[in-house]
Order: sequence, then C-alpha cells, then structure tokens
Amino acid sequence: MINWDIRKLDNPEALKEVEVLQGQVWPGDPVDIVPVHMLLAAIHNGGLLLGAFKDNQLIGFSFGFPGMISSQDGNRIKHCSHMLGVHPQWRDVGVGFALKCAQRQSIIEQGLDLITWTYDPLLSRNATLNINRLGAVCNIYRRSEYGPMRDRVNAGLDSDRFQVDWWVKSKRVEERLKSGRGQRLQLSDLPWKNVEIIKMRMENQPDSKAPEFNQPMVVVEIPVDFNKLKETDISLAKSWRDATRVIFEKAFTLGYLVNEFISDQGRSFYIMTTQSG
Repeated sequence: MINWDIRKLDNPEALKEVEVLQGQVWPGDPVDIVPVHMLLAAIHNGGLLLGAFKDNQLIGFSFGFPGMISSQDGNRIKHCSHMLGVHPQWRDVGVGFALKCAQRQSIIEQGLDLITWTYDPLLSRNATLNINRLGAVCNIYRRSEYGPMRDRVNAGLDSDRFQVDWWVKSKRVEERLKSGRGQRLQLSDLPWKNVEIIKMRMENQPDSKAPEFNQPMVVVEIPVDFNKLKETDISLAKSWRDATRVIFEKAFTLGYLVNEFISDQGRSFYIMTTQSG
C-alpha cells in the first residue's frame, strides 16, 4: 500500500511548489497558474490548501476558498473547491481521493456542510472519482465556464463544466467514503423497463437523436478516454461536447439529477434520475 502525508500549506516556500506542480498538471500557458500571492490571500481569509507528499515531494494538492449560495432560507456559506491536481506519475493510485477526504474533514471542522466544484463532464476518470467514489451529485451545467483555455489539456474546446454538490455530512457521502470504492453498479443492475438509454454510435460518434426524457431514469454514454480523443480527433471531440451539452442542459431543466456513474465492460455511463435516490 502506498503511503503519503497530507498537510495544510500556508507558507510562501511550500506554495511555490504548488505553482510548479500546477504547470506539470496543466501544461501550457503560465498565465493560467494561480500565483503564490493569490493562494496566500485566499488561505488567510478562510481558504484551504492541502498538499500530498511522498518522501517530502509534493505529488498532489487541492485548493479552495469560501463561497456563497442562495437558498430559500437566504444566503449561506459553502466551500468552493477550485483546483485538485495530481502529478501525472501519481495518478490512479488514490491521491485525489485522499485529498478530497482530508478536504472534507477540514471543511466540516469549519462548520460547513457543502463543497462545490466543477469538472469536464466528458472525463470518465473525474466522473468516477466525483460521482461514484465521493458521492457528489450534479444538476448544474455551466456552458463555457472559463472561456477559452490555453493549457494543452483544455485548448481547442469550449470549457463546459458540471458543477457538483458534495454534501459532506450526508448519509450518501458517508457510505461512499466508508467503502472507499464507491457504488459498484453494472449495466445489468439497471431497471431497463423504466430507462431511456443514449448510447454512442459506430466509430465513437455521439448519438445525435434528441432524448425524449419520458422515463424516470436516463443513461448517457460518454467516451472512456476523452483526453485521448481530443489528441487524435478534435473534430469528433467537439461533436461530443455539442451533443452532450444539449442532453445535460435539457435534462437539468426538466429536473433530472446526475447521481451515479458506471464504468462497465470498457464503457462509461452517467445515470440521471428525477429524484436523488
């Protein structure tokens, strides 16, 4: 088992390492890197920066700050988790999951119960972590959230994002974190009589037909490796962005909620229902 230390970071020397790691996670234009002085300003005003270290080497970090949401009871404070980055050599070994768990504990200690963040809905790895393992849910689609992005990971596509809600004290989240592996759903587990499924077509093309949204559950397939698709066929990647944008925006308007993500038989699917489940 791989062990690492997770620490709160609040000094300029450690934050310079975070600057360097940002460039390794999102290579490209250095203008997009959040600088030390901005990180410090947020930290000194309720923000949180956590670093994951292996043998005193920074291999991952999470960064967020207080935000505000409007509810029926008026405005309330949440934590806005802005960045989660893991060094390319340390991905898929649990660093991101460990950072989110540590973030959750720190935010609970601040007296808050909601953390929100955004991610590209076409990234299966991110969806597995956010929806499946952490138990976040989503009913907000933000079109071109960050405008044109210049780093090599995001360049060339509209920066559409899911905004997810992570209710850190909920039973759903507690159960997902306790298992450590998330919900182990398979396609065969779904009640197909009451499901509308939107599958990709031949040659990895998105389904162009408009969903009917006449079932309580809608299943939407996305590419297994969208980053690779962007590298090999940017035109097809844009087709996926356009097609899924229509699906998710319409679904959320109608009251659907993304509450599960399935990776099964080498394919990836979101599950949306008309109730949180």
